[in-house]
Amino acid sequence: MQVVIVEDEPVIAERLERQISQILGEKLGKIIWFDDLDDAQEHLAEHSIDLLFLDLNLHGDDGFDLLKTVTADSFHTIIVSAHADQAIKAFEIGVLDFVAKPFTQERLEQAINRMLNQEQRADYGSRFLSIKKAGLIELVAVKDIDYIVASGHYSELVYGEQTALHDKSIERIAVLLPPNFERIHRSYIANMNNIARLVIEPGSKYSVILQSGSSLPVGRTRFAKIKEKLAL
Repeated sequence: MQVVIVEDEPVIAERLERQISQILGEKLGKIIWFDDLDDAQEHLAEHSIDLLFLDLNLHGDDGFDLLKTVTADSFHTIIVSAHADQAIKAFEIGVLDFVAKPFTQERLEQAINRMLNQEQRADYGSRFLSIKKAGLIELVAVKDIDYIVASGHYSELVYGEQTALHDKSIERIAVLLPPNFERIHRSYIANMNNIARLVIEPGSKYSVILQSGSSLPVGRTRFAKIKEKLAL
């Protein structure tokens, strides 16, 4: 696993590096530390990573300027900041977790486990997902998304008559979404608020029909859970 830390206080950066190494153990490949947003952004544009730890205030620069860009990328971001009042704003645009300073190793481990355990979700689901279109970053409102379908190492967001490709895999997007989004199939996540009915087809096949009329497959192992959730 490739990790980047963006933090302007050397003592905190060294503590993060030490504790992350202890938590990840053999899973860790390399940790790189930057104390400047521009240097970090240049590195992230040229290298593939798995996890970013980002402070929101670096030498007076606003970490949100970088955050709005990187949440469209394939890796996850964990905020480590003393500005706990910014947590909801960070979650809204798609961070995996927000660790308030001062932090413990246990709290840091909880955040990292949200990435390692795909079933875990943040307490506050994202309100937006960042996508890249024509070299620009756009925000798609999560509430408008009908469903998400796996597309290789990427994910395709379907909202209304529009579609958009996201750099995150369907597994990585899943942990960012609010509870009304459910993995109905290995390749599909559906907005349960937009499901009109559940269909049982011949040959023990299952599907859901969305209010838009779209039909999505339901995995056999997920049918009972989807049926129970729709009955609530």
